[in-house]
This record gives sequence, structure tokens and C-alpha cells, in this order.
Amino acid sequence: MGLLEKRALKTFQEGTYQNLTNEINTLAGFSLELDVKWETLALDEYSHLYEEAFTKVYFTPLIDALKEIAADDMGKEALKETLKKVVVKNEVGNCYGSTCYAFSEGVLTVDHMPFGNIDNVTERSEELAKLLMQNL
Repeated sequence: MGLLEKRALKTFQEGTYQNLTNEINTLAGFSLELDVKWETLALDEYSHLYEEAFTKVYFTPLIDALKEIAADDMGKEALKETLKKVVVKNEVGNCYGSTCYAFSEGVLTVDHMPFGNIDNVTERSEELAKLLMQNL
């Protein structure tokens, strides 16, 4: 990771990421543990896309799914009882919502390429909401 990538990553972590985690925790109704494997996301030569891509690929679908699930007290309670942690990484090269999510023992894993199908937010949001609702 070069200096451009390090700067772009730090800017995202200290700005947009903080706002996104605040929104996630507010929607969930509790402080949700987020374990982001930044070193797998911050690919060289893509620093100009970090802001848009990380937001659309990883966090907007989670926010959309939480909005749907936490629409009532039953959903909020199910989230609090079941969802313990979210792991965000890019290890196996997934680029579709239908293959990038896994849920096991209270841990939601998001394994998606940060720069693949960036604008497929709706697909990812729907797949994630479906998976979570099946497991809550």
C-alpha cells in the first residue's frame, strides 16, 4: 500500500466511516462490533474510489438491511439477540450480493471485492436483508 492509498484510507476511516458506523449503531439499537480487514480492501491504484466503493459495497447494504429489519421492536430485539459482529473483508474475490454474505454463530461476514459491481447496491441490500431475516 502506497502513500496515496494510506492517505485515502485514513481520510475514509476518520470521516465517512465514523458517520456510517454511527448510523449502523443507531439503526441496530446497540453498538455492533465491526471488524474491517482494511488491508484486504485498500487495493493499490484504487485510492480515488475508496470513498464511493467502500460506502456502496460494504456499508450502504448493511444500513439498508438494518432499516428493513429494525422497522419494529421485534426486529430490533432479534438483531440485538442474534447479530454480534460484522466482519468486512476481500479475500475470495466475490463480486455479487448472492455470494458475498455468510452468517454463522452471530457473525455476519461480508467478503466482496471493493471495486466490483460498485453500483449494485440494491442487489446487495436485498440479499443481505434476506440472509439476516432467515437467521434472526
